[in-house]
Amino acid sequence: MKHILLLAPLMALGCGTASTEQQQAAPAADTVVAAPDTALILPGEKHFKSLKQLTFGGDNAEAYWSFANDRLVFQVTNKAWGDSCDQIRWFNPFTDDLKAGAPTKVSVNGGRTTCSYFLPGDSLVLFASTHEGGAACPPVPERQPGGAYVWPLYDSFDIYVSDLQGRIRRKLTNTPGYDAEGTVSPKGDRIVFTSMRDGDLDLYTMAIDGSDVKRVTTELGYDGGAFFSPDGSKLLWRASRPKTPEAAKEYKDLLERGLVQPTNMELFVANADGSEAKQITSLGKANWAPYWHPSGERIIFASNHLSERGFPFSLYMINVDGSGLERLTTSDTFDAFPVFTKDGKHLVFSSNRNNGGTHDTNLFLAEWQE
Repeated sequence: MKHILLLAPLMALGCGTASTEQQQAAPAADTVVAAPDTALILPGEKHFKSLKQLTFGGDNAEAYWSFANDRLVFQVTNKAWGDSCDQIRWFNPFTDDLKAGAPTKVSVNGGRTTCSYFLPGDSLVLFASTHEGGAACPPVPERQPGGAYVWPLYDSFDIYVSDLQGRIRRKLTNTPGYDAEGTVSPKGDRIVFTSMRDGDLDLYTMAIDGSDVKRVTTELGYDGGAFFSPDGSKLLWRASRPKTPEAAKEYKDLLERGLVQPTNMELFVANADGSEAKQITSLGKANWAPYWHPSGERIIFASNHLSERGFPFSLYMINVDGSGLERLTTSDTFDAFPVFTKDGKHLVFSSNRNNGGTHDTNLFLAEWQE
């Protein structure tokens, strides 16, 4: 996975993400030139009617829509904005010009943050943070022997609710170990998240106030990056499933050290209580960052299953039964973290395209056409 870090340092662990190396300073303003709304669309990207670049430097990812579809909350590492490790910010992608100034910061208490999501009413967001474990950014783990790429599972990650000015309103999790990757049901009644509380990386749901916690998955492996279906009845996520005793031992050994290796993941769907779980991809390599199409019948996700060296990552669409795989993007670097508006008219995602030869990962807004 070395080339993933060189081409597209993914954001801090959570909601289908990987940890990033320290971000270099943002390039000069003239390094990246804003392009017309169709100039950034590559041959074969037929579902993009228009494509607009939203950010212009740093590592920007995991942008999620407000319930009203008029704001995005996302995580970013950008020293030009004072963010030396992943932090949470929000903006209006239809009216705000981020070349003119930084968007509003929510994670004002320090530490590393990840996986932000709007709550019903759009005046509050949830996100995971390590700030109670210290205001400094926690260290990024070194590669394993042989160059294996790993994600850190900071045990100081807990899930908090904040207003849009950064005032923490409540803490939703308070168990030892990793709690992160929270997202909210479109019904507004429950949150799904990943936790180490029972010794493995499993999915749990809880009421919107943090009560009534229920375990969803029990199989050995990393279950994370989960999202409720548009009607709230199902869950979609990505998971690793060690298949041999040797793979299981390696997974457990890394877990004891607070690490996980994200090189082999597939997509799963289940009822919201975890029943009738089904694996819907068997592509090999890393299939992750899934999200529901508003119809509830298709899934968009990122995958490197066609690559020989760990990259590129492209966006794909697949039917919920695992049929009809379609490649959506054709960049030779990195496209991931796709998220539809609830009406299906727009898609936001992260990409290395048009980054002026830097390692920057920026947000892009596509006008979607079927």
